[in-house]
Amino acid sequence: MNAANTTIHAPSSGAPHGIELVFADEVAEALATGKAVVALESNVITHGLDYPDNVATSRLVEAAVRRGGAVPATIGIEDGRILIGMSEASIDRFAQTQGIPKVSSRDLPFVLAQGGMGATTVASSLVAAELAGIAYFASAGIGGVHRGAEKSMDISSDLIQFTRSKVAVVCAGAKNILDLGLTLEFLETHCVPVVSYQFDDFPAFYCRSSGHASPHRLDAPRDIARAVELHWALGNHSSLLITSPTREEDAIDSEVIEAVIARAVLAAEQDGIRGNALTKHLMRAVDRVTDGRSAKANMAVLINTAEVAGRIAAAHAALRAQALA
Repeated sequence: MNAANTTIHAPSSGAPHGIELVFADEVAEALATGKAVVALESNVITHGLDYPDNVATSRLVEAAVRRGGAVPATIGIEDGRILIGMSEASIDRFAQTQGIPKVSSRDLPFVLAQGGMGATTVASSLVAAELAGIAYFASAGIGGVHRGAEKSMDISSDLIQFTRSKVAVVCAGAKNILDLGLTLEFLETHCVPVVSYQFDDFPAFYCRSSGHASPHRLDAPRDIARAVELHWALGNHSSLLITSPTREEDAIDSEVIEAVIARAVLAAEQDGIRGNALTKHLMRAVDRVTDGRSAKANMAVLINTAEVAGRIAAAHAALRAQALA
């Protein structure tokens, strides 16, 4: 990828200073000519694997977007500017720099004001993608409603951001450690459409099924692209969630995971573990049982959703080009 050197000031509602968006040349050219672009978060580089595995994974994910027919745009924050597409040098810098904070949408103004570095999450990546005019974003999995949220009120900001950002999100659902039934209820209540691509159920990250049926299923990228376009044409200024399960050969048995979680929840209740501590407790329990398989499964999910996102974004770009012809 060429070095990012195209700077655009995004409008800021009359404020004296706009948001600086620094586009990679390839991304800027793709957006200017109507080609498909898929945004990616940088959190997976800084808070995922260790160096150099994080760099290798980032390249594999970007390559998957290209296989799908789109241009990848990994998003990060550097020197108070939002990078829309990162060069290999930038990715390497993010991968090796210690202490880069994870930046959600609520943290963006503070990190930008201080001129520091930041790794974007799902929520902040959606904010940046919409500012940049990118219609699609890919992630392995989204945040959701946490178990015990009726007492802790622990609900991921990802879900709130879906109600505010006009970006289609492609993912493999969310992890089983969350309350996926309540997550789907939250999305329904807030009118965020959910559709499963070539699958009947809402997936659960590296488990193919959560046990919950998806509200809708579509099997053709073009049909999903039309649904996304129609969602926005109806006056909605929100995301549309597109789920795609991991491949069968990469999946972890959901029954095994559910059994582990059930035992871990019982132990947590006995030990008085609640709130954020419960989520960490459940994650550790799953990691112990999967014995390292979860890391490989995580990578497979990232790559698969990136390719699916590229495919659907390419179909959407073709649909828009046809409409303009």
